[in-house]
Amino acid sequence: MSANKTAKAGSKMPEFLRKFFVALKRQPTIIALVVLLLAFFQYSLNLTHISDTTAKIQGPGMGLCGFATMLFSMLSLVCFLNAYPRRKKPVYVMVALMLVMFAVIIFCDIYYSNLIMTALTRAENPITLDASTKYIAQAYNVLQTHIVILGIGIALVLLRPVYAKLLRKINTSVTVEDYGKLGEIDISGED
Repeated sequence: MSANKTAKAGSKMPEFLRKFFVALKRQPTIIALVVLLLAFFQYSLNLTHISDTTAKIQGPGMGLCGFATMLFSMLSLVCFLNAYPRRKKPVYVMVALMLVMFAVIIFCDIYYSNLIMTALTRAENPITLDASTKYIAQAYNVLQTHIVILGIGIALVLLRPVYAKLLRKINTSVTVEDYGKLGEIDISGED
């Protein structure tokens, strides 16, 4: 009786939603990829604030941190795509390399954020935030948001086996009913 209820639950799902869940069941890594792409675009589309802040503060290693974050963001996406080939087992060397790159990105973001806070709170010649330097606060917010989104992406990469099993439990089957007419079909080939 529970199998019948499950079959009816799958048939009541709208077709576009059923196809969406079928695609997720086949490749659950899409979820983590979307979050990591969001982190990449969030950082790269706000790179002007980061560059302007680097030019204004000129702290030690700020330019290198910005460069390393952008470089490792792109390379980690390449590693991600190579780590999870279609319908094959994950390549764990690529997963480990990708996680190392994520650690470097988070370190660079934290280091850069600390340099911003140091420049704003230093005893001699502190930088004041006003209308002409509001990009510094925006850069700081971009870095904090980037760390959070990247942390969510890392959690999704590490928890992939868990949510892949949960996605497989979603019933996406389509029930086909014959309305009792299956016996009336003549398959003998006689005319």
